[in-house]
Amino acid sequence: MSAIGGFIALPGGARLPRSELRFVHSRAPGPGGQNVNKVNTRVTLLFDLRNSAALSEGQKDRIRDAYPGRISREGVLRVVSSRFRTQVGNRRAAIERFTILLIEALTPRRRRRKTAVPTRARARRLADKAHQSQRKQSRKTPRDDE
Repeated sequence: MSAIGGFIALPGGARLPRSELRFVHSRAPGPGGQNVNKVNTRVTLLFDLRNSAALSEGQKDRIRDAYPGRISREGVLRVVSSRFRTQVGNRRAAIERFTILLIEALTPRRRRRKTAVPTRARARRLADKAHQSQRKQSRKTPRDDE
């Protein structure tokens, strides 16, 4: 998750230029006194995924699959930050969150190796089950016809 100069480093050696990021500022909701009513501190980071030259089509597909709710019909990925009371703090937070999202989407998942349930564990589970069944049987009221 490093930002080198004007680039954001991604898995596999890819570098995303910061010039592809767009920022929109607006008034943040929530507490903050008079500051919240007059200063545009909320930052919305917009990244045009569809028209990005830095990412391959495969990478774009992985990001689309990972975050369908964050991407508009026009292919713009959106990250919002209003945690801090300053634009600078929220801009940094938005870039950091954006970088984390891309790293998570582009990092290949490790394949799950199938394993068998150990014989001892299976035997213990069945023994516990039999014990529980016996315990419940012993609680039953005996029937008159027996």
